[in-house]
Amino acid sequence: MSNPESFIEEVNEEVRSERLFALIKKYGWIAVLLVVVLVGGAAYNEWKKSTSLSSAQELGDAITAALEEDDPAARRDALGAINAEGSAQAIVALLAAGQTEGADKSDLAAQLDAIATNGDIEPIYRDIAAFKSVLLASDARSAEDRKAVLDGLAKPGAPLRLLAREQLAMIEVEQGNADAALDQLQAILQDAEVTTNMQRRLVGVIQALGGDIETLLNSLAQQ
Repeated sequence: MSNPESFIEEVNEEVRSERLFALIKKYGWIAVLLVVVLVGGAAYNEWKKSTSLSSAQELGDAITAALEEDDPAARRDALGAINAEGSAQAIVALLAAGQTEGADKSDLAAQLDAIATNGDIEPIYRDIAAFKSVLLASDARSAEDRKAVLDGLAKPGAPLRLLAREQLAMIEVEQGNADAALDQLQAILQDAEVTTNMQRRLVGVIQALGGDIETLLNSLAQQ
């Protein structure tokens, strides 16, 4: 006992070791569980990523194979046989709706309407489906019905607003309202977001309707 302080430290160390061992014995399962959860979670995430990538590749291969069919009807059938959900389903339906040759456009429009009203699908795909449905079923749907859909797509900030406004102007032409159509087309032409291709298309329609395109183009050049 020549060194009581050293003896006391040894005793304290033994006490701490015993307490630590007791804690590990009592709560060690929690640490093990945490390790299992972390490792299991990482493994699940990797499996999920691998599964998602594999599913995307399979979907892409199926779409490619369907579009390689020579006959439009065969392409529609092949696309219709693809099992997809959510936005992938919308993309497949939009591709199928593009195969209009020899198809019943009312049936294609009905399929697009189902996409347009599906709340589980991203808004941009719903908007595209609604727009294409209006174009496909223009003969079967009343002008007022088509206007109602297009008005919703033509709201400020909507991604298809200029295309929707253009179609609204075309409905005015269809109804014999040339002046109203000209006003709408000229307003679209002056929109900052109008594309070059759309400008050319609008200019052609305005000229066909007898609009003063020279004055309008001069006005645009000065902006």
